[in-house]
Amino acid sequence: MKHELPPLPYDYNALEPYYDEATVRIHHDKHQAAYVAGWNKAEEELEKARIAGDYSLIQNWERQLAFQSSGAILHALFWQSMSKHGGGEPKGSLLEQIKKDFGSFENFKKQFSAAALAVEGSGWALLGWMPSLGKLYILQVENHQKLTMWDIRPILALDVWEHAYYLKFQNRRADWIESWWNIVNWENASKMLNYEL
Repeated sequence: MKHELPPLPYDYNALEPYYDEATVRIHHDKHQAAYVAGWNKAEEELEKARIAGDYSLIQNWERQLAFQSSGAILHALFWQSMSKHGGGEPKGSLLEQIKKDFGSFENFKKQFSAAALAVEGSGWALLGWMPSLGKLYILQVENHQKLTMWDIRPILALDVWEHAYYLKFQNRRADWIESWWNIVNWENASKMLNYEL
């Protein structure tokens, strides 16, 4: 089964002025599409290796599988993590869980922003739910797959690779992070949390 690029859940310009149309278009149609293609390629090469019984390149294709699939999946969550009607604070069980795990929404927002700003090089800031502990965690993910925790289900994703913000914000990652808070889709994050509760 071939993986396909999922469509955006809104128009390219829907997140203006906080996230510009040109970046959204390139980010989705070029960057995410490349990760989907890379995921398919890695699976094809692994199938060829199984058929041929030749695993001499197994390390390369397993690494590519992790990187490309994680890139495709995180981008799908990233688009769902934003909405033109977003911003503000979450409600209900998500807000209560944030208060329980971080002390207050403001504490959470400061920690999440600091984590996003401090990602070394290319990566992500994630809010993830760990069902086994019943707790939310903030993670910094390098590239798409490094520094992750097992048993974490990401419910909110912020892309801080430079391609995610460079057209509008150039090298001002902090400005991108501040702008992103205006379009955070708390409704989707709440649905994902409640799916696990």
